[in-house]
Amino acid sequence: MYDYGNWFLVIFNIILFLYFIKSAFKPRTKTDWRTYKIIGAFIVALFAEMYGFPLTIYLLTSFFGNKLGLDFTHDNGHILNTLLGLKGDPHFNILHIVSYALIIGGLALLGKAWEVLYKSQKEKTLAITNVYKYIRHPQYLAFILIIFGFLVQWPTLITLIMAPILIIRYIRLARTEEKDMLKVFGKEYAKYKARVPGFFPSIKLLIRNLTSSKNSKGENYGKTDHFIQHN
Repeated sequence: MYDYGNWFLVIFNIILFLYFIKSAFKPRTKTDWRTYKIIGAFIVALFAEMYGFPLTIYLLTSFFGNKLGLDFTHDNGHILNTLLGLKGDPHFNILHIVSYALIIGGLALLGKAWEVLYKSQKEKTLAITNVYKYIRHPQYLAFILIIFGFLVQWPTLITLIMAPILIIRYIRLARTEEKDMLKVFGKEYAKYKARVPGFFPSIKLLIRNLTSSKNSKGENYGKTDHFIQHN
């Protein structure tokens, strides 16, 4: 079945995902809006091919014919499934599950990071709690997870070209923000930067934080029990 040329679905999905990303990210500064527009361009390019015109399949079949096993059915838009020879409905296989896990995880991380960042900006303090205890740039990691999630589900030539450009852009933005943080918070941020990884939390740090969290809970329970026994 040829499920392309449905521009209503293109517009609907673009608005839907941009709304969710905006709700989680809540851009406020010029940099925030620039970051949001960058991911927006990726989303537009993605859904324009997913439901509009399948440019990637058109070009691949033009160059390789039927050698790749691709045709213009919507299921074949999940190109990785076809190339890897995965059978069955592509919407329910492992790649689609991984895709949604990355996208939903990215959106959740984006929202959680914004909560901490908003509070710290309001109080003019350094954001080092919650997800910021494990990574310095959870929001940019969230965008990278969302990008990879969509690439696993529906890779296109345009989004494959855009993805590394976007990731490099986010890394540069992170470095720029770190310079600003060093100017504002000085040694406090320098110590935080030396202790906490930028994008991927270390296993050692995760274990240490989780262990200290459990120990502190245990101590609190002990104190509560002790208080009850004496009253």
